Amino acid sequence: MTREEQLLKAMVEAVDTLVDDFDLIDFLHQLCDRCNTLLDVSAVGVMLADPTGKLQVIAASDEHTRLLELFGLQADQGPCVECHRNGATQLNVDLHSPARTAAFPLFAARARQAGFRTTHALPMRLRQQSVGALNLFDAREQRLGDSDARVAQALADVATIAILQQRTIVYGNIERAQLRAALSSRIVIEQAKGILAERWTTTVDAAFEALRRHARAHQMRLTDLCHQLIDGTLDTTAIQRP
Repeated sequence: MTREEQLLKAMVEAVDTLVDDFDLIDFLHQLCDRCNTLLDVSAVGVMLADPTGKLQVIAASDEHTRLLELFGLQADQGPCVECHRNGATQLNVDLHSPARTAAFPLFAARARQAGFRTTHALPMRLRQQSVGALNLFDAREQRLGDSDARVAQALADVATIAILQQRTIVYGNIERAQLRAALSSRIVIEQAKGILAERWTTTVDAAFEALRRHARAHQMRLTDLCHQLIDGTLDTTAIQRP
């Protein structure tokens, strides 16, 4: 495929996040492979922020990169960490230059040991929301030109959109499940209120207040208490009448 075709394919793969069985990890590994091919770099790593904001390695083009990223995280330093923190792209970082690596000397030393000469870090960010960073490594003393930098950022942006879309779907499914559970619970509570009100010859409001008091006093979920009342396993004489 031509470069344009491969870029288009990457965009299409991002759209696939709309399907329920989308595999985000596989998508990010494919992204690493595409970066390797399109940008002619030696290795690629994707790091995403966990719920605490700490970066974690999610995908890498080879094990050397994974070990390197993990080392960078343990030392809390490196272009990728810096990029995520401030949202600024870091290109053509010469790992043999003390001036360029003064902020992360341990990372640079480990990178050189792994055989890398240059590294680049691109933010994975949409507006003010940062999800991680894309890290590129090259064993050669080769600059990433403006055109390649734009391609790299486009791929990082595609991955960002895919990740955020996937999170939206996951959270949406959770919210729908919570809504279904809430509606189901509401039905059970209404049934229990009606049963108790009829049994006591009182109002449904009074029955509901009695159920709430009993549930709190016995550290029970109100829904569980109502289920017991409906299926007949609850001795209603134990509930304090209003």
